[in-house]
Amino acid sequence: MDRKRFEELLLQSLTHEKGGVNVYRAALRCALEPDLQKEWSAYLTQTRRHVTVLRAVCATFGIDPDAPLPCCKPAEHAGRALVEAMELGLRMGDPVGAQLVACDCVVLAETKDHANWQLLSELIPELAGAERRALAEAVEEVGLEERAHIESARGWARALWLDTLGVSSSPPPPDDGTRRVTPALRPPEPEGAMAMKA
Repeated sequence: MDRKRFEELLLQSLTHEKGGVNVYRAALRCALEPDLQKEWSAYLTQTRRHVTVLRAVCATFGIDPDAPLPCCKPAEHAGRALVEAMELGLRMGDPVGAQLVACDCVVLAETKDHANWQLLSELIPELAGAERRALAEAVEEVGLEERAHIESARGWARALWLDTLGVSSSPPPPDDGTRRVTPALRPPEPEGAMAMKA
């Protein structure tokens, strides 16, 4: 595995999660539906924890999580652009439209977050020792939450768009922390599996 690219993926994933914190802050200013406000507030808290988890993974790998690397600039820009889109939506003077913009922005942010965690999960077998354990524990802790985030984001966007179009729909059930989803991330292999592959 290309170690430099792996480190870039970790730092870009961290950058996307940090951007996600700002996305949820902005999205909450656009949210009209009480259940959506509650869910996005919970996801903001979880996303802040995802940042902490990734910072700890970086530390295990000896990576400075605050290193100003050029590879992270596009991810920073993408996060800012989503926040700017929601701010523009708020300035339009159409609260319902601003909520739709926020839903779309959350879908975009969560799609990339989910993709990053899927990639990280696939790299666990390429690692060993403390590094492997750190990444496996991070994926186990965050993976199901990321799956819930993306499913919820898509469900809300669909339901609210249909509603504004005058088509009968119902939003996804509120996520009270008990929602169970099928894990999309491959579970880590046992510690000895890597040695058996060699």
